[in-house]
Amino acid sequence: MEPIRVLVVDDHDVVRKGIITYLLTEDDIDIVGEASSGNEGAKVAKDLSPDVILMDLMMENGTGIDATEKIMKDLPNAKIIILTSYYDDEKVFPALEAGAFSYMLKTSSAEEISTAIKKAAKGENVIEPKVAGAMMNRIRTPDRMPHELLTERELEVLICIGNGLTNNEISEKLFIGIKTVKTHVSNILSKLDVQDRTQAAVYAHRNGLMKETN
Repeated sequence: MEPIRVLVVDDHDVVRKGIITYLLTEDDIDIVGEASSGNEGAKVAKDLSPDVILMDLMMENGTGIDATEKIMKDLPNAKIIILTSYYDDEKVFPALEAGAFSYMLKTSSAEEISTAIKKAAKGENVIEPKVAGAMMNRIRTPDRMPHELLTERELEVLICIGNGLTNNEISEKLFIGIKTVKTHVSNILSKLDVQDRTQAAVYAHRNGLMKETN
């Protein structure tokens, strides 16, 4: 049997190299390429036609969702395994809708990732239990208020937005990186179904969320 041809796409060099180093020890897996952004990943995939693609989700210069959509247009038979730190439903559903075959978290062991690759090659998908739980919660609680979908950290960021803080100020106040702040803001806008920070701030005030600061 021919080895499974795998492409690894992740913007964190240490993570990407670590995954590749382990997978190189597997006789039935052949690492055919790597990429550090979604746009690069889509191009490399088109050039190399891998069987399975390990895809990070949040990357600059093209997200994993963008890359997945492009790859599925060029390689409809490729199996894309999302490997990320995010399991909120606003990330899960767009990724699966874009054509992702499996969805795993970066807390997965190297052995679990290897197993997922082998399963994908056989047409068997893997959905991380936390992700499956998020999917079920969305199905079971369709009538919840939008802000009830926010994580505790996202609610903190929303309150900061309601208080007029900039991303840099939020980063300093909550002791989190600016990239993480931007991710939270994006998640908040998506979950609240608002267009911008101003609308998010108005939502927070209208729904009594600012009392959290008292």
